[in-house]
Amino acid sequence: MGPAVRVEALRMRYGTLDVLSGVDFTVGQGEVVVLLGPNGAGKTTTIEILEGFRARSSGSVEVLGVDPMVGDEDWRARVGVVLQSWRDHARWTPRRLLHHLGRYYEPYSTPDRVRPFELEELIETVGLGEYADQKIKTLSGGQRRRLDVAVGIVGRPELLFLDEPTAGFDPHARRDFHDLIHQMADLHDTTILMTTHDLDEAEKLADRILILAGGQIVADGSPEELGRRVSRDAQVGWTSGGVRQVHATPDATGFVRDLLARVDDVSDLEVRRVTLEETYIALIQEHEGAGRAKVVSMVEGAGS
Repeated sequence: MGPAVRVEALRMRYGTLDVLSGVDFTVGQGEVVVLLGPNGAGKTTTIEILEGFRARSSGSVEVLGVDPMVGDEDWRARVGVVLQSWRDHARWTPRRLLHHLGRYYEPYSTPDRVRPFELEELIETVGLGEYADQKIKTLSGGQRRRLDVAVGIVGRPELLFLDEPTAGFDPHARRDFHDLIHQMADLHDTTILMTTHDLDEAEKLADRILILAGGQIVADGSPEELGRRVSRDAQVGWTSGGVRQVHATPDATGFVRDLLARVDDVSDLEVRRVTLEETYIALIQEHEGAGRAKVVSMVEGAGS
């Protein structure tokens, strides 16, 4: 099978402003991919183009093999979108709302496609069992977010889009949401593309991370691969003879093995690699530095 998402030379212009200026990436079937970038980098614009909610200026986009701008109802039945909040039908219960929405997917259930969720299975999947018969307006923020996800996956989509899914969550609700995303990816083989500003969340969820800056993808890889772009060394720390020591090494395993063979009283041993936050900041600064250098070069060239 081809990739679930293929983007080539994607451009988006608002007036004279180029928000996206040549974006290229793919998302493989079953991957969880997180799109990171500074505010205004174009993350939400990219997601909306892929969802078919916004027309691009130029470039090629395929989602499940279809250009989103010409995707029909059959295509939309295969794509899930989790909105910031489901604000309608406040007097309905989650059970009634999900039953109502699920009926729209029944005509698109075919022998060669995974069937939409059964109502009770869906309620159990998102952890709404004990709240399924409460009025939606009485649900807590975390419970409402579970309902938002249920609305997005009611048709058991092959591909799920999540834009800032845990904004405003408390730690408990965020942890529950992460468990749900792992369940969708691992048990239901759902491809997931999401944006977030929470780097810890990205590191926990992503198979692969894309960093969008200056209208282009400036980094693409797993958290570990991106970390190695910034620094291949790990920091090994230990205490011996009451003295704390730290050593940088590209081979943490070999260094620790040798250390334990040489030193008898090693305690508080710790191996630390560069964090995603440190990696992200370094890559963004690297991109911004390259951009400034290019501008200076152009100015100097024009003046010569």
